Amino acid sequence: MGTSRYIASWIKKILAGLIIFIGLQVTGQDFHFTQFYANKLYLAPSFAGATEQNRFIINYRNQWPAVNGFVTYSASYDHYFSNFNSGLGILVMRDMAGDGKFGPLNLSVHYSYDFSVTEDVHIRPGLSLGYLQWSIDYSKFRFSSQIDQSNNTQSSVDDLGGKSSVGAIDGASSVIVYAKNWMAGTSFNHLLRPNKSLLGNVDQLPLQYSLYGSVTLLRYGRLLKPVDETVTFAYIFKGMSNNVQLDIGLYWAQIPLTFGIWYRGIPVVNSPIGDSFAVMAGIKRQHFSFGYSYDFTISSLVNKTAGAHEISMAYEFAKTKRKKLHAVPCPEF
Repeated sequence: MGTSRYIASWIKKILAGLIIFIGLQVTGQDFHFTQFYANKLYLAPSFAGATEQNRFIINYRNQWPAVNGFVTYSASYDHYFSNFNSGLGILVMRDMAGDGKFGPLNLSVHYSYDFSVTEDVHIRPGLSLGYLQWSIDYSKFRFSSQIDQSNNTQSSVDDLGGKSSVGAIDGASSVIVYAKNWMAGTSFNHLLRPNKSLLGNVDQLPLQYSLYGSVTLLRYGRLLKPVDETVTFAYIFKGMSNNVQLDIGLYWAQIPLTFGIWYRGIPVVNSPIGDSFAVMAGIKRQHFSFGYSYDFTISSLVNKTAGAHEISMAYEFAKTKRKKLHAVPCPEF
């Protein structure tokens, strides 16, 4: 029993190490949230200030916990300046992969401006500027000389020839168009193509683009509650280098509850049947909302990753009397 646990432990470390080295040497997708509308500033700087006046958001995602996969923390604050039709926000994110905790720290400032095309249709462009710092904890690595004492080759951290951290400035832009029952937007990230290599070579992040939107399919109301129940369709399509990803889902909401189902993947492109299937449940009160989602892996990695857990919390409030805000009609989660 002791031997089998030892072998299982090292298999887990090897898988986690592969995740780290893939991140070090291969350009891939940025980290992703199933509840992408619950992390609005990460989705698009256009969402800065699309709130009553003040909004705090916290997000947590644990992807592939069975192999010490990816853990992401995020916190943001944004404010709506009604006299200027503008929004301003700040975002802090930390993504860590494997035992070595390889990944970026993102500190960014976001700005948006809202103007009307017609009485019902609005356009909201946005820009962000931030600092990205990639880091890794080499003390978590295990080298051959530490495992096999008979090995005369003395491996060490120095053999990797890399830095423990590297940083660069980056930027993003976005624009969303919305009316009462629908919203559509696009974002472009990594406009400055920062170099993320820890190994001394050039490994610039490629431009990432995304298309997303939502539309309210059904809306029910009663005399005292003009909007009591809704069914909303939402989607996001992302591309980065040669990688593409599509998420489509449905939300059913009856205040204060929300439930959602999601499918992620492009059959044949990603895998024969896609990547994952997700379920979500949330609750929203006057100022506070909370959401939880779980991703079921359906690709060839099924039964090896333990899926993904995600939690989001938001608190919105207005300190002063404000002008009427044209709310962006996107799902809470």
